[in-house]
Amino acid sequence: MSTNETIRDTIEQAATSVGSVWPLHSFVTANPLSGFEDRPFHEAVEQAEHLFGGRGYPSADVFRAALETGQIDRETLRRELRDHGYDEDPSTLLSRMEDQTESAAEDDDESSQHDVVDTVLTKWLAAFLDEGHASWPMPNRERGFYAAFQSVARHDGSLPDPSAVATYPDDPTEAIDQIVSAYPRDQLVDLFEFHLGRLPGWTGFIKQRADNGGDWQANYPITLTEYLAVRMVLTDLFDAPLGPTDAAAESTQSERSHQHDDVPLPEIWLDAWETTYRTELVEAIADQKHSPAAAEGDEPAIALEDGGRPDAQLVFCIDTRSEVIRRHIEDAGAYETYGYAGFFGVPMRYEAYDSNVAIDACPPILDAQHYVADRPAEGCDHEHDRYDTWTNTTSAAGNVLKSLTSNAATVFSFVESTGVGYGAALTARTLFPSRVYDFLTGASERVPSHADFCEPALDEDSAADADLPQGLSTAEKVEYAETAFELMGWDEFARIVAFVGHASQTANNPFESSLDCGACAGNAGGPSARVLAAICNDDEVKAELRDRGFDIPSDTVFVAGEHNTTTDDVSLFTGPVPESHEADLEQLRSDLETARAGAAAERTETMDASEPGTREAERRAADWAETRPEWGLAGNAGFVIGPRSLTEGLDLDGRSFLHSYDWRDDDSGEALAAIVSGPMVVTQWINMQYYFSTVDNAVYGSGSKITHNPVGNVGVYQGNGGDLMTGLPLQSVKAADDDPYHQPLRLSTVIHAPVDRVTSVLESNAAVTELLDNGWLSLTVVDPTQNDTAFEYDEDLTWVAAETADKRGRDATEEPELTAERAAPPAADD
Repeated sequence: MSTNETIRDTIEQAATSVGSVWPLHSFVTANPLSGFEDRPFHEAVEQAEHLFGGRGYPSADVFRAALETGQIDRETLRRELRDHGYDEDPSTLLSRMEDQTESAAEDDDESSQHDVVDTVLTKWLAAFLDEGHASWPMPNRERGFYAAFQSVARHDGSLPDPSAVATYPDDPTEAIDQIVSAYPRDQLVDLFEFHLGRLPGWTGFIKQRADNGGDWQANYPITLTEYLAVRMVLTDLFDAPLGPTDAAAESTQSERSHQHDDVPLPEIWLDAWETTYRTELVEAIADQKHSPAAAEGDEPAIALEDGGRPDAQLVFCIDTRSEVIRRHIEDAGAYETYGYAGFFGVPMRYEAYDSNVAIDACPPILDAQHYVADRPAEGCDHEHDRYDTWTNTTSAAGNVLKSLTSNAATVFSFVESTGVGYGAALTARTLFPSRVYDFLTGASERVPSHADFCEPALDEDSAADADLPQGLSTAEKVEYAETAFELMGWDEFARIVAFVGHASQTANNPFESSLDCGACAGNAGGPSARVLAAICNDDEVKAELRDRGFDIPSDTVFVAGEHNTTTDDVSLFTGPVPESHEADLEQLRSDLETARAGAAAERTETMDASEPGTREAERRAADWAETRPEWGLAGNAGFVIGPRSLTEGLDLDGRSFLHSYDWRDDDSGEALAAIVSGPMVVTQWINMQYYFSTVDNAVYGSGSKITHNPVGNVGVYQGNGGDLMTGLPLQSVKAADDDPYHQPLRLSTVIHAPVDRVTSVLESNAAVTELLDNGWLSLTVVDPTQNDTAFEYDEDLTWVAAETADKRGRDATEEPELTAERAAPPAADD
């Protein structure tokens, strides 16, 4: 192997410690410690602390508050502490925890000699990686980052000797090799890991962009090798130490060789907190399963008329915010609701009607398989013309405004002549955001939306020359529809079946895409809903589905919708609905308004609003000074996979993801395997980002929105430079600086299925089993073939009987009634 190949392989090995970071305009929630998921949680936390400097557990104050408010059950905590050899009382242990935290903070309080390198490097990264924000882009970007830097940095007066940049090799790998030639070869992984870890936001973004490609990467390429080459050159020019200080290096090496006999004290408290929440969730489900309403089976116990047919069936994203609106919709009428990943099972690259950019509307763990574009539909010329006239006018005005505000020669005269109008607009947006919301809503209602005159171009175009197949074949359409129907467990269909995606609405919010659909890679879910509805309305697809056993009535119409999670408004896209269904639609719209009022009141009440409800939600959506338009997925802690009967009627407080699944329709286990390997992994990513953004917002989050500085249309700084912030803003997870709203818990998953089937699924999915074995999430199975007994995943594909209230109340030394042997229960007969 050549020297260059060795360097590149070593960089690739070191890069596993850095998690991917997506651009802010398509925010993807991800575990910031994803590079450490192959090791136990507490070891990962410790490694990340040395590499990134971040805290990995809640503080003693947070644990103390959780204990005092009952979020941590005292008996559960007592047992967890005793199991790990702690006999002291909780208050003593919390004081010890505080002392350890203060000691660690003092050890880390050293200014780094690498700060100057970080400062200069981030300036060049921001210039090179800009995605259309800069008026004067960096020259020579098409040659790649290292070459562009070499061509321009000789003019950088902040360098000690700018002309010396030209003396380094033109090849980035050779430049790295030259600079590290005297460094021990067996320590290069640690060296590169250290340098990648100095700016994990930028390096994570580069890693994601290089791995996923796209137009910006194709036109202006950058790799981690080029990044390290520039960093090494700057390190050499500033005569900074090539690697970490001796003390830091020794600490890291010592920690890596250290074998823990036990988990750290904070993790024991965290386990007790999670066990308390998980036990309450499982017991609520168990009580629901054995309630009189559920005695007849697993179907939703809604009040049905007209021969038992529901008024409508609505399929929402599994998002925790959907749990709230679903409850209120079910209370408003005889409706059935379901949960399905918000891309609705169709991994596509979508291009809106008037967009020049296509987006991958599917989870990042999937590759887009189809290209789907919106095209004007026949008979919609009037709406089409109205839309084009409006957008052309607003686009022209926007271009003029951008030109004027970017041109120093004209901006002052422009503001002088229009200042009164601008002042009035600023005053209205600041003092009367609700009125602004009314105005904007009224204006938008007079302009057609895409869905009013467009339809997704779904028919396969085999002649198209593109990276992805254009449209879908009939067989593919049938497959996607059948998968959805099977997961819903449908054996009857209402006159209206609605697939409802979701999106958010905020003003002046760089993080607005973080509130959109995670299953659609931080994009709105409406287009995905429209695609599946169009597939299901296809006559050929319906005929094939009927042949496969799905009795779809001739009067069933599939529609799409979009749930605005900020205001809880649900818009329905009803182009394909015949006049015979207008009364059904009007009733559904009316009931959705009723549900909206209840859901908005419930959500805004947690925001200390003076008058919780729809009006407050609308104000927050339009107020450009609002740092907390909605709570997003804050509070998420559970994921329930099973029929709605498990959770119907339960108030899960918007904390649980809900995915529909009926084990009786999945003899092969393929449907469950798809949920476990897909949505469950994505929810774990979401959960971990909320967790780490809460426990150390400065390192793993993005700090306060108040001091955010957007950069390059890809991310934000805190202040005027530095690393890209990688996680959620402080206002998304905390009620105040030191008062977390989000309870930082690892995800507790509950599956309603035979435990042997779940074991088989895990046996075939090593990646998910590794997450479970290493403690990144927990799994409880409620087995319907064993009297709904709950089993908790232990390790190595084994299970123990889940905790019950009765067991928690006994002394830890007493013999439990149910065996807790580390063995899977016997296989059940399906």
